[in-house]
Amino acid sequence: MKYETVMGLEVHVELATETKLFCSCSAKFGADANENVCPACCGMPGTPPVTNKKAVELALAAALVTNSKITPVMTFDKKNYFYPDLPSGCQITQLFAPICRDGWVEIETSEGRRKITLAQIHIEEDAGKLVHDNRIGASLVDFNRTSVPLVEIVSNPDFRTAEEVVAYLEKLRVLLSFAGVSDCKMQEGSMRCDVNISVREKGSSELGTRTEIKNMNSLKAIASAIAFESGRQINALETGSEALVQETRRWDDNIGETFSMREKEGVADYRYFPNPEIMPIEIDDAWISYVRENLPEPAHDKFIRLTEKLGLSDYDSNIIIGSKNLADIFDGTLKHFDNPKEVVNWIIVELLSIAKGDNKGEDDIKIDCRKFAKIMELVDNKTINRAVAKKLLLLVWKDGIDPEQYVEENQLGMVNDTGLIEKTIKDVLVEQASSVEQYKAGNTKLFNFLVGQVMKKLAGKADPKAINELLAKHLE
Repeated sequence: MKYETVMGLEVHVELATETKLFCSCSAKFGADANENVCPACCGMPGTPPVTNKKAVELALAAALVTNSKITPVMTFDKKNYFYPDLPSGCQITQLFAPICRDGWVEIETSEGRRKITLAQIHIEEDAGKLVHDNRIGASLVDFNRTSVPLVEIVSNPDFRTAEEVVAYLEKLRVLLSFAGVSDCKMQEGSMRCDVNISVREKGSSELGTRTEIKNMNSLKAIASAIAFESGRQINALETGSEALVQETRRWDDNIGETFSMREKEGVADYRYFPNPEIMPIEIDDAWISYVRENLPEPAHDKFIRLTEKLGLSDYDSNIIIGSKNLADIFDGTLKHFDNPKEVVNWIIVELLSIAKGDNKGEDDIKIDCRKFAKIMELVDNKTINRAVAKKLLLLVWKDGIDPEQYVEENQLGMVNDTGLIEKTIKDVLVEQASSVEQYKAGNTKLFNFLVGQVMKKLAGKADPKAINELLAKHLE
């Protein structure tokens, strides 16, 4: 309790553009190694960069949702950043006139609400990817990611706990994904975080020796890395076991420790200078208004719509707005089946269960909303029962079947013949005479067993409500 941890974050978010920042190569994730590469994004001589307008507009959207002050005229600069995965030998970024400064994001933790202030957001090109192959004793380079557009969101050193860091990253993910800025999939590297961390005695106004933990892409790993690194630094101050130096460290998730990579560079080491190949970009009020007017519905507004206009509970609404993908599925399904409570129930209870069984996260769920809605409609008009509907949803998920056609071809329509249901109940009561006697003697749990036997004889196609009512009548 003698010390406090002080942290600032640099969050790199890849922008949701079709093409790269300064050329027409695809920016999509998952291509074969070095498939999306050209002389321009490799920085070859004679291939001047041409700025992607969509990338600038997505960065403006990021500025708006983080309450930032937008720069009237922004410029690009070059940063000497010589690594094997940057073929041009430098990185195009922004230092002198970034797209925005002085923003803030409100977070909520167990300690209440507070604002995290932002120093700036700037646009820059991403680097490539090194693949270390121990089998051949070499490192391979994939340049697909080179020059993919991203924004770096730089906070002030406002964080004191891992809980605050996680809350901030989750808030950023929601803000940026709902604004269409990025899909923010940490597992794919489209949202990564560098944690700048130091410790100091409580009450001190001076910052301690800072280390930077690079390229974290898991909330769990980030929380663990903060706990280890703050403990390491406190131990060093208390015991003198090691000298703390300003350095870049990496997190090893298997061992649960950070390790030194290199001494941390300063601004002077990067030798920033204005990029003479890219003209300054003027951002006027009309352009800002255009971006603002075309922003999708933010998560907070969607929550209000779900709870106040559609009558959903806070719990259900929070699950839906926790993922941009889930929110889109909800809205898309609602267009075809206008029953908000039924739609949200099917998403939370059934769809998420299927996705979990298939090891899919909420952001990875893909479902045809029209077919999804058709299943609910078939249940609603009593064409099928819910048990059949669950099987249909699984088939839509796996094989993309047409629910209505499948029901017709496989004769899955619900049995509505009361006479047939009653005859089946009588047969079951005769066959299960022992269970009937036990039920009458007070073992009421056997009622569900008898319902199951009736449903089994009717191939699971009868209305459970009708079976329950008629069975209760006959047992009386």
